[in-house]
Amino acid sequence: MLKILRDRFRARVQVSLTRAGLTLPWWGALCATAVSVVFTVVALVQRDALLPPEPIALAGLLVIAPSLIWSATNWIVPWVRMAALISATAILLTEPVLPDFAPLLLLVAATEAGSVLRTTTGIAIVTVAAESVLVVAGIWGGLIGGPVYMVAILLGLSGGLMVRWYTRLLDAERGKRDVVRDKALLAERQRIAREVHDIVGHSLSITLLHLTGARHALQQDRDVDEAIEALTEAEAVGRSAMADVRRTVGLLADAPSGSSPLPGVEDIATLVERTRAAGLEVRYTHEGDLARVGASEGLGLYRIVQESLVNVVKHAPGATAEVRLHAGSSGARLTVSNSLPGVARHTSEDGSGLAGMAARATQLGAEISAGPQGRQWVVEVTVPGSRMVRS
Repeated sequence: MLKILRDRFRARVQVSLTRAGLTLPWWGALCATAVSVVFTVVALVQRDALLPPEPIALAGLLVIAPSLIWSATNWIVPWVRMAALISATAILLTEPVLPDFAPLLLLVAATEAGSVLRTTTGIAIVTVAAESVLVVAGIWGGLIGGPVYMVAILLGLSGGLMVRWYTRLLDAERGKRDVVRDKALLAERQRIAREVHDIVGHSLSITLLHLTGARHALQQDRDVDEAIEALTEAEAVGRSAMADVRRTVGLLADAPSGSSPLPGVEDIATLVERTRAAGLEVRYTHEGDLARVGASEGLGLYRIVQESLVNVVKHAPGATAEVRLHAGSSGARLTVSNSLPGVARHTSEDGSGLAGMAARATQLGAEISAGPQGRQWVVEVTVPGSRMVRS
């Protein structure tokens, strides 16, 4: 129960500070109020036999009035509180004592002015008003130690200004952190979108090839066994794609979606074999030690091969393709080429395929080129050796 009441009080104070445009923590406002109440109580006790009850009651009311206003309206007005503290101090200093706690209320007012007031003019007015009360009390009221209190007010003002500076610095750091976090979230979402695009695009292309083969087997050859084999392969590709999509989209959730690893450079051979089985004539060769290729680089190269083969199926039907991969100490070089029968092209209407490959290459710190070379369309990706460290 106590924890619930404390949390509600904390939330109430923080909301009121936010509504007033103050970036102070809730406990800072609470401590300032508590300190001013303590100083007031001590100052009133010191003057119990020196002042009539009316001035004592008025001074006490002025100090607690802002807290009463806040309790009734849930609104904090800095000017009201500072004016109340200065007024209460002026009343109490009509009868100075030694030592005197009343001037310490001016210290609190100056500190709050430096930390919460938004204009230099406002800070100057509060400071001058506080110092003026001390000057008047020293000349006509007989206050002893006025210069010391005046220096204390300046120290309090300096402390308030430091609090303001640190608060602004903290706000700027929080804003910068939020921007970095938002950029990271956007980059992750874009990465996952590219993953899903590549998975779905490849699986649909391969599935359509199998379905086309099954249709031809039934229509032209009346070969039921061949059609069933093609449909079985199409089903397997679809199920595999669904698993990849669930695993990739699962990265958006807090909990892991499964233990299956994402594909890497070793899986390029399986990808090519599956594409060949679907009806695209494609050949794959690799040289060097594939273990040199890191996990993230391997995934990027796999997706680029996947998207390239999808583009061949979509935009160059009947073409032959070749995938070559070389991994060495100086880096990795991937080449995907295919013949260009007829008026084949490799750019979709929105250009998302090539744009996705370029984005992946940028993430890898790699260089990529894609375009016609003679009677072939060639995609070349070069990953520098500095990125070829397996984690």
